Amino acid sequence: MLGCVIHGRGDLRVDELPTPSPGPGEALVAVRYGGVCGSDLHYWRHGGVGDFTLREPMILGHEIVGTVLAYGTGADADADAGATPAPGTEVAVHPATPCGACPECTAGHRNVCRDTRYLGSAARTPHVQGGFAAQVAVPAAQLRPLPPSLPLRRAALAEPLSVALHAVRRAGDVRGKHVLVTGAGPIGCLVVAAAKAAGAAHVTATDLLPRALEYAVAAGADATVRADEPSSSGRPSEVDAAVEASGVAAGLDTCLRLVRRGGVVVQLGMLPPGQSAFPGNLVVSREIDLRGAFRFDEEFDDALQLLATAPHFDHLISATIPLAEAESAFTLAADRTKSCKVLLDFTPH
Repeated sequence: MLGCVIHGRGDLRVDELPTPSPGPGEALVAVRYGGVCGSDLHYWRHGGVGDFTLREPMILGHEIVGTVLAYGTGADADADAGATPAPGTEVAVHPATPCGACPECTAGHRNVCRDTRYLGSAARTPHVQGGFAAQVAVPAAQLRPLPPSLPLRRAALAEPLSVALHAVRRAGDVRGKHVLVTGAGPIGCLVVAAAKAAGAAHVTATDLLPRALEYAVAAGADATVRADEPSSSGRPSEVDAAVEASGVAAGLDTCLRLVRRGGVVVQLGMLPPGQSAFPGNLVVSREIDLRGAFRFDEEFDDALQLLATAPHFDHLISATIPLAEAESAFTLAADRTKSCKVLLDFTPH
């Protein structure tokens, strides 16, 4: 079978890979779509993401949906009992396998498990191979059957939408409030949608690129501001909460300067490795609550339900490109003047 493998910085290949067999407790899934994530782009362009550095070839991808083909021993018994989706069922794959035993897991913070396995991640060595392949074997517990009204293509947004939902929940109750989102890439646009779904009265999105701001409007933004035009008439004087989704220090600076006294800023974008300067005195003098947001847990199920009822999410999918043209897909996904979310199509051609 074919898979999308990163061998090093700038070295992305579509390789012939052995077809997997599901082990005990595992499911075999025929992948149909996989979303190209910002972290996939970082592995391709920089050889790492944040503090996670590529040390060996790795199958990329963690935003995958497809169809159940078969189960390994143990898991197939659960399928017969109706505890897991039957073969032939369309599913989304939750990419995380927390250890379940560390202090974070036992405290209910499985998304920051210190020993988790996450599809397509170089956070540990050997790396956890990802889902950008024609077939993948994953723990059966990671499968989620799609709601009847959810098309498989839109379901590919479930993983990044889960990230957005978790970030908005980290901001607290946003009902009736003004929320700022800095960075209108795919995650930022989904944060806009998540904030609106959570009851935010007004959401302002900022970005440097006009095309990105158009996608933010499609996601539900009430106002957009060019980040390089600080005197713009649409720029708010104050907001109740802010989510930094650009992954650059300037975005965090903007959030801290515009959030009200006693407000909440959520750092979602992964900042460059090493130290990042930010106006820390504002955190002190205004008693700003600065919080991190990393991945997600149960929000995955909520994301699928939200996607099933919101067809406007389709507007955030810019293109669907065959696996054989993976490098073209990555090039398009990296060009934010032309795209929002780009999907790889694993249908045999």
